[in-house]
Amino acid sequence: MVRPAIAVPVRASTDLDTLTDFFDRYGVALTTGDVAAIAACYALPGMVVADTYSFSFTSPAAVALSFVGAAPDYQERELVAAHAAIEDVQPMSALLTMVAVEWEFLDSRGRRVPGERYRYLLRSTDDGPVICTVLRTS
Repeated sequence: MVRPAIAVPVRASTDLDTLTDFFDRYGVALTTGDVAAIAACYALPGMVVADTYSFSFTSPAAVALSFVGAAPDYQERELVAAHAAIEDVQPMSALLTMVAVEWEFLDSRGRRVPGERYRYLLRSTDDGPVICTVLRTS
């Protein structure tokens, strides 16, 4: 007799290796200007919130368009690598996790360039975490 497969529910990711891998991929996409890879890191609809602006997007094309301007900034500053220093991980629900990150960058000369701090509301999916909301913090 063949037993039916039991579905294992997806749970909110608080595993540092999983989160580090996710933010490593996201950082590479940011510093290389790979807007398709950036878009793949987001849940839809998604939102970005800062002190003076907020915007949302409902399609991968809208995500890509919102990050098109970031690539020239990274190139102008000669940023070649990004590392997300994970400062805090808080499970919010069965599938949601809030992650506090300080971005650290390296320039083309290997010098450390301070970055900004963000909080990311991530949703766990069968394919791994995706960003629902980005909140720029100080």
